[in-house]
Amino acid sequence: MTAALIDRVRHRLAGADMEMTAAVVAHAVRSEAGGVLADSDVLEALQVLRQEFSGTGPLDPLLADPGTTDVLVTAPDQVWVDGADGLRRTAITFPDEAAVRRLAQRLAVAAGRRLDDASPCVDGWLPGSGVRLHAVLPPIADRTCLSLRVLRPATHDLDALQRLGTFDGEIAEVLRTIVRRRLAFLVIGGTGSGKTSLLSALLACVPPSERIVCVEDAGELNPDHPQFVRLVARPSNIEGAGEITVRSLVREALRMRPDRIVVGEVRGAEVRELLTSLNTGHEGGAGTLHANSPTEVPARLEALGALGGLDVQALHSQVAAAVQLVLHMRRDGNTRYLNEIGAFTQERSTLGVRPIWTRQQGWHEKELLC
Repeated sequence: MTAALIDRVRHRLAGADMEMTAAVVAHAVRSEAGGVLADSDVLEALQVLRQEFSGTGPLDPLLADPGTTDVLVTAPDQVWVDGADGLRRTAITFPDEAAVRRLAQRLAVAAGRRLDDASPCVDGWLPGSGVRLHAVLPPIADRTCLSLRVLRPATHDLDALQRLGTFDGEIAEVLRTIVRRRLAFLVIGGTGSGKTSLLSALLACVPPSERIVCVEDAGELNPDHPQFVRLVARPSNIEGAGEITVRSLVREALRMRPDRIVVGEVRGAEVRELLTSLNTGHEGGAGTLHANSPTEVPARLEALGALGGLDVQALHSQVAAAVQLVLHMRRDGNTRYLNEIGAFTQERSTLGVRPIWTRQQGWHEKELLC
């Protein structure tokens, strides 16, 4: 099998308006070869072309692994995977730079996006897969870079997280108390620290008589709760129309008779609507937030509040009145654990977070939660 023959078959199939079955590909190979081909050559062509026209190509086995969280392509011969064993380089390779580019462009089309020289960056969701796509083409990057983030539904309950060492039995009971007392909280941490897993487990502790309306950018939360309603944001299509934002969905959630409102990840102007809802009788709300430590939360909220038109003083007053606690998750290597519980404070109109409990030092103010 020559590269030229593969290329001719590729162009032939690209113009065909039919399902890319093995028989269709084999017929195209034999037609373009113009002569007799060995069965081994046909099988080789089938494997190469099937990867180009279906799924995520040679990355399919990596994404099928239940332990995979990220697949990263930084060059044709540099495919990396992140998971339970940390980031590692795999033996998977692409024939050349053009093959990586073709895969990135095909996945962009599947996600309803455009990826070409005029629009060299793309961010979107692959339909029906729970995989987030990001790709960059040269000259923005030296080579085509492809990043696939696997978002798996968070289904652990508190008992399962306790068995995994996320926290001990005492803290598990404290977390149940937080939910029972309808204290509003933010779960913070870095990427992959377990924020969504902890939030999902806490939502499963909400009494079944209460209705939870959750707004997410992608459907990750999956608590075992009979009245859990999820609204998922939608990006614009390839024409730039049809976008439904998290911010607009928070407003919709207020009209759905919620007992608790949850935002899967607070990352933009929707912080204004969330704080407003928590300050108008919807106690016990929650969300996750990217922050490396509790002390960074006020500054992070200030930045997001500015996107929603909230000045610093208004934001501090809203947060101090609406949200009581911060739960900080950390990841060290393959271990994820609850590192700190903090409480919001406001002194002289300045918002802060003081520690109540830390994994290293234990309790600072146990009476606040017991």
